[in-house]
Amino acid sequence: MTNHIDTPLPPQAVLEGAAASDAPVRFLDFNDAAPQEPPRRKPDAERDEIRAALLARLETVLCTMFPAGKTRHGKFFIGDITGSPGDSLEVVLDGEKAGLWTDRADGSGGDVFALIGGRYGIDARTRFTEVLKTSTELLGRTSAAPATPAKRQPPIDTLGMYTAKWNYLDAGGHLIAAVYRYDRPDGRKEFRPLDVKSGKWAAPTPRPLYNLPGIAKADEVVLAEGEKSADALITVECCGTTAMHGASAPVDKTDWTPLVGKHALIWPDNDEPGREYAERAAQAILAAGALSCAILQPPQGKPEGWDAADAVKEGFDVRGFIASAKRERAAAQPLLPAFTLRTLLEDDSPVPPDLISPRVLTPGGLLVFGGASKVGKSDFLLNWLAHTAAGAPFLGMRPPRPLRVFYLQAEVQYHYLRERVKEIRLPASRLLMARDNLVVTSQLRLLLNEDGLRLVIPAVKQAFGCERPDILVIDPIRNVFDGGEAGGENDNEAMMTFLRDRVERLRHEVNPEAGVILAHHTRKLGKKQFEEDPFQALAGAGSLRGYYTTGMLLFRPDEATSAREVIFELRNGAAIAAKSVDKVKGEWREIAPSRRLVMQDHGARLDAERRRKHDVILQMIYDEAGAGRCYTANQFAETFEGKAGLGGERTIRERISVLATQGYIKFFRNAADYGLPPAGRTKFGYLCVEAMVLRTPLGEPDLVAGELPVTELMVVPTHYKWGPNGAVLPVENAGVWVYQDDENDPEAGDE
Repeated sequence: MTNHIDTPLPPQAVLEGAAASDAPVRFLDFNDAAPQEPPRRKPDAERDEIRAALLARLETVLCTMFPAGKTRHGKFFIGDITGSPGDSLEVVLDGEKAGLWTDRADGSGGDVFALIGGRYGIDARTRFTEVLKTSTELLGRTSAAPATPAKRQPPIDTLGMYTAKWNYLDAGGHLIAAVYRYDRPDGRKEFRPLDVKSGKWAAPTPRPLYNLPGIAKADEVVLAEGEKSADALITVECCGTTAMHGASAPVDKTDWTPLVGKHALIWPDNDEPGREYAERAAQAILAAGALSCAILQPPQGKPEGWDAADAVKEGFDVRGFIASAKRERAAAQPLLPAFTLRTLLEDDSPVPPDLISPRVLTPGGLLVFGGASKVGKSDFLLNWLAHTAAGAPFLGMRPPRPLRVFYLQAEVQYHYLRERVKEIRLPASRLLMARDNLVVTSQLRLLLNEDGLRLVIPAVKQAFGCERPDILVIDPIRNVFDGGEAGGENDNEAMMTFLRDRVERLRHEVNPEAGVILAHHTRKLGKKQFEEDPFQALAGAGSLRGYYTTGMLLFRPDEATSAREVIFELRNGAAIAAKSVDKVKGEWREIAPSRRLVMQDHGARLDAERRRKHDVILQMIYDEAGAGRCYTANQFAETFEGKAGLGGERTIRERISVLATQGYIKFFRNAADYGLPPAGRTKFGYLCVEAMVLRTPLGEPDLVAGELPVTELMVVPTHYKWGPNGAVLPVENAGVWVYQDDENDPEAGDE
């Protein structure tokens, strides 16, 4: 099925029967015929469907009832319920309160039915049937004209009359959703779901199964593709059902819980998409708690696309087929794959060959290739993929054979892509192999959401004929990123949605064993981060690093040169040393390491100076306490600014902050215990270092010895700074000092 497109509810869509078939639509001329009695059905279903139709076209209905009304800021205003000009009465147009109205002049109000009844003088409580009839007239269902002429013509549905409609009921028989089918002039079918509760053209969340009243009473349920097939099964007394949108919808958007405790059979359409959908649905059904699930194998000789509806139409023995047909019993995948040590030790089967060795990209693996803007990622990637498609090594990375590569790129337009391709340096024999193995899109302008996947998946499947791609490439993530409602690419939840629901779905549809390469951007890397944890610079790194099998970064360590470094992080293999590379005469080559000795010497000198300042500060805090003086961080910075080569006040404060984070400095707040004045307006307190002793005068000087008596108190810290967020926490064991060198240093790596 295809996705719905939001349009106003067609006039024919409101009071159709509970479950339509594909029979021809019957047209009646009411001009010279007696009034036709509609088929009787449950009042609740009729009321809910009319309400949904009214809300779907609420503004049009209100303009028909009240030509003098006006719309402002999501509300409709009119003077009173008789239609006088003004704005005393307001009606909510959108959201959960759509259709609710209030007249501020007299305090009256109610829902959309009360409004219609009040407008035409019908008591909605005692004459509700007449209110429903008037509502259908407003929606254009009969030849009767509305009591008040419309100010605007209602929108015309460009698809015309629907050709079939299916109602989705809950287990109690109440209408919760409907699906309308339209046959387009070009021969294609269009399906549009209506969420009755919200009154919007959208599938409910989660999507219900079809025929829930029947499922509630059955022990065995047959899942078909589409409502038409499910209805066909019901006509031969089988409990048929389907998921809304059939094989086109991801199984995780359907509520499978009504099948808990049931035996489920899946009757797939006789084609490849049908078989693939059946396998995914089977796992979802078993995970929901079904007692069993099996996939029926269509009989031999049936045409492509043959389904349950075709079987019933041709008089096929459906019940006999269900009872005796060959079936593939589905087994639930283990929730947690676990293996005994014996299994692992005794399994001598060969490890699957690398797609790109050594373990750079493995079958079913995912490689994230990152780099800052303008570092040359796309050029590097295009050259690498051309070599891979030719079966040629590239900078020490080797494919086992010429691989089929589909390169979905969203940055370079066709003519400029053509220029780049012609600049690739490959031997003529190798280039001949790569000509049909590398398929590249020109600049795409789409998101990799449901609509985007419907375009991309068939394109990838058709790219190599009957062969499947070995590698899928998306370049860059940001241009096609869709993380659902969670947020942007920097949001870890959104990134997981993109990886799981977009990238993995694409891989599963075209080749579950394909390797995937995602090109992604990074922030600018400082020297410190480059040396310690460069992959944390990837946007959405929290999700990406837990998901990918290989991380790979292209980094320019010195902006003054063209040399770059390639850094690897492997999950499935031994570490690979970083490579220094550059593009020389149009060809990417490995070169000698690019970091200049002068820069290394400069960095070493800066590191030494930082350590000197740290040592000086710690010693001064200790010595000053020995002289009876203690300081807060601000007091220390103000007192020793420009002294002992410590620099300015701000620099000293930053050094103290780093030392506190690293555990070299702690704090004490119990100043009175040491005869000190309160520390003033500081959340930390007085500075303290390990083994610090505070010496303070005691009594009068000794005239004989000529010395001032002092008291010595070992200073015990009461609080410390917690590195992750800078919080001040109480010390649990004052005798333990743990140091963390070079962590959280704002200056480290900046030079």
